[in-house]
Amino acid sequence: MYPKSFASDNHAGVHPTILEAITAANQGDAPAYGDDSWTSTFEAKAKETFGPQAQGFAVINGAGANMVGLALMLGRYDAILCADSAHIATHEAGASERLLGVKLMTIPTADGKLRPADIESRLGGVGNPHESQPAVVSISQVTELGTCYSPAEIAALAETAHAKGLRLHVDGARLANAAAYLDCDLKAITTDAGVDVFSFGGTKNGALAAEAVVVLDPSLADGVPFLRRQSLQLASKMRFISAQLSALLTDELWRQNAAHANRMAARLADGLTDVPGVSLAYPVEGNAVFATLPIAVAETLRQRYLFHYWDETAGTVRWMTAFDTTPEQVDDFLDDLHKAASA
Repeated sequence: MYPKSFASDNHAGVHPTILEAITAANQGDAPAYGDDSWTSTFEAKAKETFGPQAQGFAVINGAGANMVGLALMLGRYDAILCADSAHIATHEAGASERLLGVKLMTIPTADGKLRPADIESRLGGVGNPHESQPAVVSISQVTELGTCYSPAEIAALAETAHAKGLRLHVDGARLANAAAYLDCDLKAITTDAGVDVFSFGGTKNGALAAEAVVVLDPSLADGVPFLRRQSLQLASKMRFISAQLSALLTDELWRQNAAHANRMAARLADGLTDVPGVSLAYPVEGNAVFATLPIAVAETLRQRYLFHYWDETAGTVRWMTAFDTTPEQVDDFLDDLHKAASA
């Protein structure tokens, strides 16, 4: 048995309701590659959740979802505008450059969020054959720094991007956490805000290897089946992925899981206020807590708990909570933190 991990929501297990959905799908034979009733159910639920124009496609992992979604909107000489902290720029091993063959134009941000002015600042080379051509703006929701874009902020980015002939992509690995924090539905920060393509993350929210690419621009959807296959994201036994996604979209299980994870992060952040030498590095708007503390204190905690340094030079760490994190586990962690800080 591993100790309670605060390193990643990927370390959590599978939600019992989702395990039940997998078990229910494991009855007898079914057609492969998505020609099954579970996938049809998920596709219908995607339309119910995101609007009638939404087309959902089940995939295997988050990086793959990003590659398929971005590939739909890019030509051979195009570029992607993103924050310098974006997952596609920092934690996907250069997949965008290697697999899509495009340039990432990264933009420094203090909070992980792009603004319309950031887009406009990178358009000086449009039409210049010596420069890559910006074609897509990609944002993360929640960002890698734990901050959330409001519906209005996303809409402003979409308006600017579309006015300049660009499309808007959202890496939604923690889209559910953002909607739970903002107290809105998933449609408000995707369809209603003008997003063209986004990924909907399930793995970090209680699922087992289940993600989706959701296409909101109907003109782009025809390419997904081919790109999904070419990108090695077409699961043969897709019913087991689709069943999980359907479970998340049923009775807002996605919100229940994400809201609980967010509450545990808020509980953890609230408990830091009286710990000497410890401060928050960024606002807590999802299920991530970024804290700056003495290295000696962090190393003492790491003898018992799993978590990562975000910026070891600055002494900043990242603590993540999940759907199955309990208040008692948070309180035990805080108690050990107090003891380490006092020592």
